[in-house]
Amino acid sequence: MAAALDPARPRFPDGDVEQDPGAAAQKLTVALEQKPDDAEYYCQRAYAHILLQNYWDAVADAKKSLELNPNNATAFLRKGISEYHSKNYASALESFKEGQKLDKGSQTEMTTQQQTQPSKIKYDWYQTESQIIVTLMIKNAQKDDISVQFSEKELNALVRLPSGEDYNLKLVLLHSIVPEQSTFKVLSTKIEIKMKKPEAIRWEKLEGQGDSPKLKQYTSDSKHLYPSSSHYTKNWDKLVVEIKEEEKNEKLEGDAALNKLFQQIYSDGTDEVKRAMNKSFMESGGTVLSTNWSDVGKRKVDVNPPDDMEWKKF
Repeated sequence: MAAALDPARPRFPDGDVEQDPGAAAQKLTVALEQKPDDAEYYCQRAYAHILLQNYWDAVADAKKSLELNPNNATAFLRKGISEYHSKNYASALESFKEGQKLDKGSQTEMTTQQQTQPSKIKYDWYQTESQIIVTLMIKNAQKDDISVQFSEKELNALVRLPSGEDYNLKLVLLHSIVPEQSTFKVLSTKIEIKMKKPEAIRWEKLEGQGDSPKLKQYTSDSKHLYPSSSHYTKNWDKLVVEIKEEEKNEKLEGDAALNKLFQQIYSDGTDEVKRAMNKSFMESGGTVLSTNWSDVGKRKVDVNPPDDMEWKKF
């Protein structure tokens, strides 16, 4: 016999939570003030917190849901996801195991539903002096199933996903590119699209509708573009992560991986970055590699071997 619905109980389908997790979290908080012992409300708010990347709050809500209903396999799943993102891997594994024990049939049904729902593909972008790089987070794509077309101010990528669905990304670009010098590469974890800039200008954003802002020349002291003497700024962080991911996929190790990272930084750097790298490396006997010309350009770079090594001339 089907359970009777409580007409006084607000309904928060997962689809509504996904559309606006912030608003859903607020509504669920209000609902919990009226019904503080409702396990399902806590479980749904945990899901909203996951989408908002508030993983500690999601763990707390999932635990409260399980206190009220220890047999809720979905609450275990959401607790495990939150613990995983909080880097509490051992607890995450236990949560997943407990949820699987409780309801294998429910877990199987949920997986099937996820596979049949339209895929939500994430993409990101960053820029160097010479290129705009767009990354599609699609795993295990086959090159024969990918079509990427470039025009002066448009990018159109069509991908047949491993699930059999078609994914299309069409972008109207803020500035022009050089189509014949633009390429894409397929890796096991992503698709990387590189679009050639005709000029070394900094793009304020990726897309535009013909109302391009005043162009800014790409200079070595532009914010968010090149590394300083103390830390990597935002886009260089992304570059290093991308290179490390490629090294992992291409199974580069040791000196080979390190050399590739330095080569990429050197090739995309300004003239000042390149001069700083050359000068610091030569003067220090290969023990220092700096990208900060304002620092190393006005002094001799001393030899600085690792703490557990001694520098000797032969």
